Amino acid sequence: MRRRSLALALSLLLPASAFAQAQPQTAPTSAPAPRSPATVTLAAAPADWRALDGQHVRIAAPLTLAGTDGLERFGQLTVAFDGRLWQPTEVAVPGSPAIEQVMADNQRRRLLLDDGSDARDPASVAYLPGNPVLRTGMQLRNVEGTVRVDAQGRPSLQVDGTLTLPELQRPAVPSVPGSLHIAAFNLENFFNGDGQGGGFPTLRGARTLDEHKAQVGKLVATVNALGADIAALMELENDGYGPQSAIAELVDALNAGLAADKQWAFVDAGQGPGSNPIRVGIIYRRSEFKPLGKPLTKLDGPFVEHSRAPLAQAFQGKGAPFMVVANHFKSKGCRDAGGADADRNDGQGCWNATRVESAKQLNSWVQAEATRLKVKDVVLMGDFNAYAMEDPIRTLHDLGWQDAFKVANVEQPYSYVYNGYTGRLDHALLSPTMAKRLRGAAEWHSNADEQDASGYQGRNVQGPWRSSDHDPLLLGFDK
Repeated sequence: MRRRSLALALSLLLPASAFAQAQPQTAPTSAPAPRSPATVTLAAAPADWRALDGQHVRIAAPLTLAGTDGLERFGQLTVAFDGRLWQPTEVAVPGSPAIEQVMADNQRRRLLLDDGSDARDPASVAYLPGNPVLRTGMQLRNVEGTVRVDAQGRPSLQVDGTLTLPELQRPAVPSVPGSLHIAAFNLENFFNGDGQGGGFPTLRGARTLDEHKAQVGKLVATVNALGADIAALMELENDGYGPQSAIAELVDALNAGLAADKQWAFVDAGQGPGSNPIRVGIIYRRSEFKPLGKPLTKLDGPFVEHSRAPLAQAFQGKGAPFMVVANHFKSKGCRDAGGADADRNDGQGCWNATRVESAKQLNSWVQAEATRLKVKDVVLMGDFNAYAMEDPIRTLHDLGWQDAFKVANVEQPYSYVYNGYTGRLDHALLSPTMAKRLRGAAEWHSNADEQDASGYQGRNVQGPWRSSDHDPLLLGFDK
C-alpha cells in the first residue's frame, strides 16, 4: 500500500499510537513565554526542548534527515541529531528497560522541520530549494528557525530561509562474495491489470498503464542489477501462472535482452499459493539450477487468512542441494485484530501473536519438508513484518535459524524507513549448515531512503530508485 493513500487507511489499519505519530505535529496549546531576541546556537540536542519553546535557534550540529513521510502532505521533514532514529524494536527487546532508553533517546534527538503553514498538500515548501530529490541519511547543516513545542512535548522548528542541501549521493549495487547469490525483494504490489494492457486501475499498485510500465522498468532495473541466481519475491498479484499473469509478465520483462544462459524462470505452484490478493513467488536462472521436487506451500493455520502462504522450492546446482523459502507474514495494521492479536502498546503493533504462530508453524513445516527431501541447507527469506528484536524473529532464532546479516558481521542493517524510523522488516534466516556456506550479505538501499515522490506514481526519477518501499537483500554462498 503506497503512503500517499494512507491518510484514510491509517485510521482503520494502524494501532492508535502509530496513527498519532503519523499526524502533523500540532501547534502549542498556549503561546510560549517571551524569549531572548538573540539567536541561541545549539551544538547538540537540548535536554528539554520546552525550555526553548518560542526561541530562535541556529543548529550548528549536523542534522540527519530521518524521514520524508510528512513532506508532501504537511510540508514537514523529520531530522535527528547524532544520526538515524532506529525503530525501538529493531535494536531492543519489547518491554525491556533497554527499549525505554531507546525511545527516550529518539524523543530527545528527534525534530520536525516545518514550513509554518497549515496548508495540506503544498505545491512547494518554502524552506526547500525548488523540488529536490531527498534521501534519508543525508545531512543538513546550519539550520535556523523558531522552536515550537506541542502539548505532548514534541519539538518542531519553523525554518527560516532555504536549506542548503548536500549533493545527492546514491549507493552502488552491492558486491557480495560467493558463487551462489540469492536475493529477496518486496515488490510493493506488483499488479498487471488484465495482462494485455487494460484493467487499470487495479486493486493495488499501478493506477494506469503508464504507471505500470514505469513500475516494470524500475523493478527490472533493480532485480537484474543485483546479479542474483535466485530471488524470493513478495507482493506479487495472485493471478495464476499463465502467460498474462503478473509473475509471467515480470519474468518476460527481466529476460528481455538477456543472454540465453542468464534467462529467468519462475516456480509454478499451480495456483496461489493462498487466496490473498498478493502472494510470494520464486524466480531462478533456469540454465544453472534445477528444481528438486515439486514446489511446496503451507495453506493451513495462520496462513489460511492472515499471513500469506509461504512457498518453498529445493534446488540442485553444481554443489549441495538447498531450499529457498519465500515468506510474507501478517502486517501490523489493526483492522479486525482482537484478543491476543490486539495492540499491546509494546511497539510490535497488532497481529503479533499471529506472526509468532506463523513463525512456529513455518519452522515445523520447513523442517519436515527438508527432512523428507534430504536437504539440510535452507534459507528463509522475505518480509516478516517484524523488526529484528520482535517476538517472531526471536522465536525463529530460538528455533535455530541464524540471522544472515549477523553471521556476515553486517553492522546496522536496515531495509525499511517509516515515519522517520529506520529498521528491517525483511530478513534472511539460515539453517546451521546453510550458515556455514554464507560468504556475504548486503542490502541495496535503493528504495527505503528514497522519498516516496521519486517512485513510479510520482516524478518517476530515472533508474531503479524507489521501485518499492523495501530494499532488496542479497546473500552470497559457496555453491
